[in-house]
Amino acid sequence: MSLRLNPSNLAAANPGTALPAYDRRAMTLGIVHIGPGAFHRAHQASYVDALLHTDPRWAISALSLKSPGARDALAPQDGLFTLAEMSEQRRLRIIGAIREVLVATEDLERAFTRLTAAETRLVTLTVTEKGYCLDPTNALDEAHPDIIHDRQHPETPRSVVGWLTEALRRRRANRIAPFAVVSCDNLANNGATLRKAVVAFAAHRSADLARWIEDTVEFPRTMVDSITPATDDSLRELVARATGLVDAWPIQREPFTQWVVEDTPAMREADWTSVGVTLTNDVGLYERAKLRLLNGAHSTLAYVGTLLGHETVLEASTDPMLAAFVEQMMRNDIAPTLGDTGDFDVSSYIDAVLARFRNRGMRHLLSQIAWDGSKKLPVRIMGTIADALQANRPVDRLLVPIAAWMRFVVRQARAGVPLVDPDANALAAVGASCTGEARHDVAAFASMQTVIAPALWQTPAFRDALLRAYALLAAPGFKLNHFMTPTS
Repeated sequence: MSLRLNPSNLAAANPGTALPAYDRRAMTLGIVHIGPGAFHRAHQASYVDALLHTDPRWAISALSLKSPGARDALAPQDGLFTLAEMSEQRRLRIIGAIREVLVATEDLERAFTRLTAAETRLVTLTVTEKGYCLDPTNALDEAHPDIIHDRQHPETPRSVVGWLTEALRRRRANRIAPFAVVSCDNLANNGATLRKAVVAFAAHRSADLARWIEDTVEFPRTMVDSITPATDDSLRELVARATGLVDAWPIQREPFTQWVVEDTPAMREADWTSVGVTLTNDVGLYERAKLRLLNGAHSTLAYVGTLLGHETVLEASTDPMLAAFVEQMMRNDIAPTLGDTGDFDVSSYIDAVLARFRNRGMRHLLSQIAWDGSKKLPVRIMGTIADALQANRPVDRLLVPIAAWMRFVVRQARAGVPLVDPDANALAAVGASCTGEARHDVAAFASMQTVIAPALWQTPAFRDALLRAYALLAAPGFKLNHFMTPTS
């Protein structure tokens, strides 16, 4: 019978399992991470784990704003979990960077104690695009229910913005230097976007507090990258067999990982570069390449691949026609929108992304990538479309994933399958109202003004191309060669 993963059982791990080689009792909490889901544990916690071997000041206090799931899984394991790097050469590593997991609704004052401790110098976040309570212009959504609540009850916040503002207010009142806020989510210009939202929220409390945050708190821009499929029972069984230890919530990801952070004073307090973090004064190019080429292509595979009957990224990326379509879109339509790329080898980056999609060691479900489309698509694809239109470039291929998302929503609505999306109810209503006629259906989606900005909808080149794509995708046995160049 396998033993449960915990500190007392580490010595019983099977040979080949990488273990923390530092004294976990000697480490101190220097980071509060908000949103300890799969990506954080596969990515930032992995970097911190490597750093703790030489610098014990950076252990993580993980804060879940709503769900107790991570706490319930990891608390009996003293925060330990298994990271499985999935490829043909699988690697299993037990991560010890998380020292505690708190749940905001149950541990409010304890969480504020961590956030206001002088030793806490970084607050990192992975709460997904929807977790920032932003409107379609990426400004603070003043009408969001959590923002309304937090303005009325600032000392018991629900939103990320409310938590950050109240924690910074308490630090200022106690004359404690502010922490740096490091967003690790796929928001364009994430640091500046989050700063703007926090300052806007803080201004409702105090103009002085808002100015202090704007003037003194670092919000470095970041780019994060590693494909991280969701955990399932097959992964749990694999990890138990390979390590000899039962882990309630192991994590899997591809071997490739990248963390690019704006080079600010707070990020120089530790030797992050020694564990593979890239500190730079220009995160923008890395961010654009990742969001547009990797994430844009991922969403395209998800929505078009699902319509074609595929279930996983591997299946979709090895479909000859779909793979050729995605590659053409990346090279001919997305790459020209990246701007000045300097020494950045765009062609090699595209080659690497396509190879990562074909990783046979991972089973990454398209359904997972399709979650939260109303928040992901504006960041991943709509900016690319806007830039292409401004440059008078064709947008026919770029609008295929948008049309495929609409078809996906319609199909789910007709089948009575709930969407995983913050706008699920509104989307389900639109999907149910669709008739199959392109002009009617696309106009219904456009009227929501969440994915499609009104100005774009009023642009004939955009509207006509989207209508054509929707009509072609709705046809039985649709063929992507309608969107391919003659040389493909």
